[in-house]
This record gives sequence, structure tokens and C-alpha cells, in this order.
Amino acid sequence: MQAKTRTLYFGPNGTLTWTQPASGAAAFDEYVSDPRKPVPYIGYPATGVPREYMVSDQRFASSRPDVLVYQSEVLEEDVTIAGPVTPKLFVSTTGTDSDFVVKLIDVYPHELPAPARTGERPADTPPPSLKLAGYQQLVRGNPIRGKFRNSFEKPEPFTPGKVESVSYHLGEVNHTFRRGHRIMVQVQSSWFPLIDLNPQTFVNIPQAKPEDFQKATQRVYHAPETPSGLQVLVMPR
Repeated sequence: MQAKTRTLYFGPNGTLTWTQPASGAAAFDEYVSDPRKPVPYIGYPATGVPREYMVSDQRFASSRPDVLVYQSEVLEEDVTIAGPVTPKLFVSTTGTDSDFVVKLIDVYPHELPAPARTGERPADTPPPSLKLAGYQQLVRGNPIRGKFRNSFEKPEPFTPGKVESVSYHLGEVNHTFRRGHRIMVQVQSSWFPLIDLNPQTFVNIPQAKPEDFQKATQRVYHAPETPSGLQVLVMPR
């Protein structure tokens, strides 16, 4: 079976649809990214890198003001995504450099029962209080460092306030979003400590000084002429 290329478009009020934004809707969403208060990669304390972080619950992140959340309606039938996932963003920043982290998430129904617990759990896994009802399972996530948006050999600063297109590979997936679930995409500008902090100023980061780390207002656009979204391959039913 041949998968079909489709795009999940960001829309106003946190919507996520297969339809390109219509004119007259809100043109963008924004958030303030503060390198001194980065978005963590898991929602609980850990001394190492827990093995489950690649599928960890993202509810802690979706409630943060520095994370944009786009979510589909409840799925009426299964949707299988197989192959590369490509964010295609239109963004601007008040800084001169910025990271953009995009996460694809499977949102479970709110009425699911808690999973049965058998045996002992490894020390690096989350506490047994995890509930599958409303679970926001990370399917795939990856960052792009904005200065390398056009070339890894020639980093470029952002012009503050200028809208630019950013596209990169999130990785490949083979995942079925089940009927009754929702598809979610989160966008943020830090993922600490999986990726090092971006000062959000155009400097050589290993040599950055404390004063180089600045807050920045990030905008993600979803107007007809700037349709941000996530390009995926969907398997036919």
C-alpha cells in the first residue's frame, strides 16, 4: 500500500486539521521563551535519562505558557502515519537566534482505566501514578537550531520580527492513532537538558556569557499565505 503525503495544519484556537487555514482567521500564536526557565523533557525528577522519555507523558508541557498546543478533533477512525515527519513552519522571533522543538503526540481518551501494575518497575521509570486516561504519549520530537535553518555550514541570525520559513526532519514513525484518540502537536523553544540552552542571541553558544541569554517572543504563523503544519505520510485505510 502506498502512503499518501498529507499535512496537519495549525489553526486558530489550537486547532489541528487536514485543511489549510482560511482567510480572516488569526494569523499567528505566540509565546515568550526564557532560557532561564526552559521547558524540561520529562515532567518528573530523574538523575539519568529514563528509557521511557521517548514515549513520556507530555501533559506537564501542554499546560505551560511557553508551549503552543495544536490538537485534532476526536478521531472517528484509525490514522496510521508511516515514514518521515516534516515540520513546515513559518516563524518569527524578537531574538537573533532561536530553537524550535516540534513534538508529535498521541492523546488518549479521558475515560480509559488505569493500567494494571505487575512486578517491580526500574528506578528510572515514572512513578506508578501514571494514568492512561488523557495520556499524551510522545510519538516523535526533535529540535532545529534556528541559525542552521538554511545551512549547517553557514549559520545565519534571524532578523527580529521577520517571518521566515523553517523546515526540517523530525524523524520517521510508524504509529497508529486509534479511533477515539486525538493527534496533538506541541511547539516550544527549549527541551532541557536533552538539548543545550540557546541564548536566543546570535553568539557562539559554548562561549556565551550570562548576559547573552535573553527572553524572546516567538510567533508561529498559520495564515493562508503562511500555513504552518506537519507534513506526514498517511497509510490508506
